[in-house]
Amino acid sequence: MDNSIASRLRRKKRLGDLLLGAGVITQEQLEEALKKQKEAGNGQKLGMTLVDMGIMNDEIIAEALCHQMGLERVHLAGITIEDEVLALVDEKVLRKYMLLPYEFAPDNPNVLRVAFSDPLDMIAMDDLSIITGMQIEVRVTTVKDVSQALDRFYGNSEAMKVADQFAAERREKYGNNKDGKEESEEVKQAPIVRLVNQIIEQAVHKRTSDIHFEPLENQLRIRFRVDGVLQEAMRHDISLLSAMVARIKIVGGMDISEKRKPQDGRMTQIVDRQEYDIRVSILPTVYGEKIVMRLAQKTALSRDKKDLGFEPEELHRFEDILKHPNGIMLVTGPTGSGKSTTLYTALSELNTDEVNIITVEDPVEANINGINQVQVNAKAGLTFAAALRSILRQDPDIIMIGEIRDGETAGIAVESAITGHLVVSTLHTNSAASTISRLADMGIENYLISDAVIGVIAQRLLRRVCPRCKRMVPADDLEKKELGIPEEKWGEEILIPHIEPNEECLECGGAGYKGRIGIYEIMQMSPSLKRIIATGGTAEELEKQAIAEGMNTLVMSANKQVLKGITTLQEVHRVAYDN
Repeated sequence: MDNSIASRLRRKKRLGDLLLGAGVITQEQLEEALKKQKEAGNGQKLGMTLVDMGIMNDEIIAEALCHQMGLERVHLAGITIEDEVLALVDEKVLRKYMLLPYEFAPDNPNVLRVAFSDPLDMIAMDDLSIITGMQIEVRVTTVKDVSQALDRFYGNSEAMKVADQFAAERREKYGNNKDGKEESEEVKQAPIVRLVNQIIEQAVHKRTSDIHFEPLENQLRIRFRVDGVLQEAMRHDISLLSAMVARIKIVGGMDISEKRKPQDGRMTQIVDRQEYDIRVSILPTVYGEKIVMRLAQKTALSRDKKDLGFEPEELHRFEDILKHPNGIMLVTGPTGSGKSTTLYTALSELNTDEVNIITVEDPVEANINGINQVQVNAKAGLTFAAALRSILRQDPDIIMIGEIRDGETAGIAVESAITGHLVVSTLHTNSAASTISRLADMGIENYLISDAVIGVIAQRLLRRVCPRCKRMVPADDLEKKELGIPEEKWGEEILIPHIEPNEECLECGGAGYKGRIGIYEIMQMSPSLKRIIATGGTAEELEKQAIAEGMNTLVMSANKQVLKGITTLQEVHRVAYDN
């Protein structure tokens, strides 16, 4: 019996029965999901309902289906698909059923191997068989895997098609006029809506943190910041700019007629059933308005503390700091170094029914159940300092301040810590020790700093080397010196990662890196450190004492990741040597 017929026979079972048989859900969970699916009444499949309820994820469902149905799992990220296969089925059909043909069977060119996100979808299988005129051999994958693959093979071409269509319509109607005024009232929303949505979806699939829409003299350049580094994604005709700006302003709640002043807005978009919060900044430039969109997944900031990348000793120090009933814990680092994630993780750890937690943020980056969150509004007079004064009358146990920006806010934070509150906040400094100096520069007395501060965490994010582009090579003497290897061990062979970027690498897209890992410098206050602070000691003296007490500097932490084969010395130079 061929794979197609065997699959059809096995498919008489329903998804719920298969998942029960695999032991990944209980009867109660299944009944609850079926009830919710029925109440929704929107035709959503059971698998999506289970994912939305948080009972399981796509990966678990895929593995369970493979196990119960005897099917193979395929990961599309590492697969190259021939043009002949891609041309068999229209992209709209692939997106409708969330599947992707990826190769002909080696032993039979009349058999097409297809990755299904839902191998139980008989209608999809029949349609695909009719369209291609081929026998279908089923493989299992996830919705996310299919989405990313479709973006890779069709994303840019589809976006370019929409953009070219819009540009052609505009030229036909308005000639080569570039000021965008004439068409503003009759902007072709439909294609622009599709284009903006596709750009955002493509950015999400590439793990982008920021999207930059940059007007040049004759072109609109779009760049994605992936793993902290900008890379060009596409270019369009400059005539698209005014329509795209108008669309983003409308959705972001900004003034569509104002083109001379900077504006800030906010919007949300659902990609792969996950809600993304998007902060938008618009800045007038010489060639038009530049847009930067910062993407944040609603659930991404609240993580388990074990997932932050702490070494065991660092995790122990982090937990010790959070055990204090009062005092200030400060997290420091440049923009995009993961400070918010660390703060939200700390708050989630402290969030119990016994405590009252209030935050002051600009803006509120993620909503956490059980925590009272206040949005700063400078226009209404609700500054960090003003909000903090009001918060202190709300009987708080724990206060989170999004950022200490001035002496007034710093003074109130220190006063709150000394009077019995636990305060967590961020500062922009280069190291843990220099954070103490910054507080003193803001006008806080040294004896108050030594009493209030319970710990400082400096952090950075290092890019991980792509496993497909990585090659381990022996370190030379200079590299061994940089890594802190004792001179008596220089005779030993020590292997460190070296990158050989491949433009065709499907894992990293030729960047040589994929994903990031946190490195930390955790200065936990001790009696000796408090004495140095109280007597006005320098940042160098503080750091020297903290190292003697077991603190790893950012460079030391980064070097450990090199020796583990996780990142490169070049990346350490880029990130950890900036102070």
